[in-house]
Amino acid sequence: MNRYAIIAGVLLSVALGGGLLYRSISSRGLEKKGLQEVQAKPGKVTMPIKMQAENGVAVATAKKQPLRMVINVTGKVAVNADGMAHVSPHIQGKISVVKVSLGDSVSGGQPLAVIESAELGDALSRYLQSKSKFALAQSSMERIKSLVEKKIAARKELLQAESELTIVRSEFQANKERLALYGVSPSDLTKVNFKTTHLVVRSPINGIITEKHAVVGELSDPSKSLFTVVDLSSVWVLVDINEKDISKVVKGQAAVFTVAALPGKELEGRITYIADMVDEATHTVKARLTVANPGRILKPEMFATVQLVESSQAVSVIAVAEEALQDVDGKKVLFVTKNSIDFSAHPVSVGRITDGLVEITSGLIEGERYAVKGSFILKSELKKGELEGDAP
Repeated sequence: MNRYAIIAGVLLSVALGGGLLYRSISSRGLEKKGLQEVQAKPGKVTMPIKMQAENGVAVATAKKQPLRMVINVTGKVAVNADGMAHVSPHIQGKISVVKVSLGDSVSGGQPLAVIESAELGDALSRYLQSKSKFALAQSSMERIKSLVEKKIAARKELLQAESELTIVRSEFQANKERLALYGVSPSDLTKVNFKTTHLVVRSPINGIITEKHAVVGELSDPSKSLFTVVDLSSVWVLVDINEKDISKVVKGQAAVFTVAALPGKELEGRITYIADMVDEATHTVKARLTVANPGRILKPEMFATVQLVESSQAVSVIAVAEEALQDVDGKKVLFVTKNSIDFSAHPVSVGRITDGLVEITSGLIEGERYAVKGSFILKSELKKGELEGDAP
C-alpha cells in the first residue's frame, strides 16, 4: 500500500511540473511574439522598433516649412517661330543646282540653290540700260550747268536737264530694287563673271535645313518654299494653363521642366507669351516658354512636364515627403504614431506638390509623429492583417 502511494505521488508531481513547464514555455513564446512580430488591427499596425529598423521604417515630427508654390502643367517643345525662315525664290525659273541637303547646318547668306531664269535676264538688261541712261543724263546735266555758269547756255536748258536726270535716276533705282527683290545683291552686279540668267538662292538666317523641296530640273514657284531653315539655338515650350491658375501666371515668370529624353535633368525657361483668349472647350489659356537650347538637345514635338513657379514668395505650411503618403481604400493616408510603435492610418487632405514635398491641408497637425519612410511596409502589414481577419 505504501509503495502504491509513493508511485502515485511521483506521477502527480511529474504531471504538475510538466504543466508548470508548459505554461512557462508558452508564456515566454507569447512574450517573444509580442516583442518581435508585427500585429495589425483595423486601421492600426504595431511594429517593434527592431523590426522598423530592419524594414527601413523611420519616424519624423510634422512641422511647417517653406514650400514653393508651383503650378504643374504639361507642355510640348516647339520651334521658335521667330527663328524660322521659309526660303523661296522671288522669280520663276528652273532649278539648276541644289547645294544643301536635309539636316545640314547653314549660315546666313550661304547659297542653297541656283535658278536659271529668263525673267532675271530681262530684269538685268533693263537695269543696265537704265544705268547707262542715268550716267549719260548726269554727264549732260553737269555739262549744261558748266555752260550756264559761263553764260553760254540758257538757264532753261539746265532746268530741263535736271528734270530728265530725275526721271532717269528714278528708273535706274527701280530696276536696281527689282533685282534686289529677286535676290541679286549689289556685290553680284560688280562681278565680272556674273551670269545674267543665274539667280543664287541664299539662306537668310543661321540654322538647320528642316524641309527641302528643291529638286534639280524642276521649275521654281515664288509662292512655294524650296527650303525651311530653323534656328534651334532656342525653342518654345507650349503649355495650357488652367483657368483657375491664370491670375497666378505673369510674363517673365520662371519655370522648370523635364523631358523624357533627359531623365533627371531639370531645364529652365521663362514665360514670354500668355494668350488673351480662354479655350471654350478646355477652359485653358495658351502660354509659351522661351528656352535656350545649347547643343540642340531639345527637339520639337517632345513632351515636357512643366512647373511654373508662382511669382509670390514661398509660404510655410505643414509638408511631408511624397513617399510618406499611401493610398488606402481610395484615400490618402499617413501612418501616425504616439509611442513610435503603434501606427494609425490617418486620412489626410493634400494641397500643392513641389520639390518632392506635399502640402497637408488637414489630417495632420504640427508636432505629431508619423512614418516618413517605410510607410509602404506599414500599408502592406495593414492589408495583410485585414485579409487574415477576413479569413474563415
